[in-house]
Amino acid sequence: MAPPKSLRGEVWIVDLGMAAKIRPCLVLSIQTEPVDRVLVSLIPHTSSLQGTRFEVKVTAKFLKADAAFDAQQILTVPQVKLVRRLGELSAADLQQVERAAKLWLALE
Repeated sequence: MAPPKSLRGEVWIVDLGMAAKIRPCLVLSIQTEPVDRVLVSLIPHTSSLQGTRFEVKVTAKFLKADAAFDAQQILTVPQVKLVRRLGELSAADLQQVERAAKLWLALE
């Protein structure tokens, strides 16, 4: 089976392994070319909130209301770990999460 075509801004259920479980994740990376490694950079959606400035709550019908994207947990996985597409964030919501990720990575 071919790997799913993921796009920046989409939210997928992703298999993060036994310790991290299967959870929604926001795709941050761009679509790969055939010669690239088939990897996807993600920010997981978690209900284990700590109240940090890197947690971004987003309202979407396909996400839990009492959870947030945690920009301190940016990770890269093989694209085959993407299980099912849940939906896509609005441009404004994606921008909010990107802003938190840039803050965490000291890019702003």
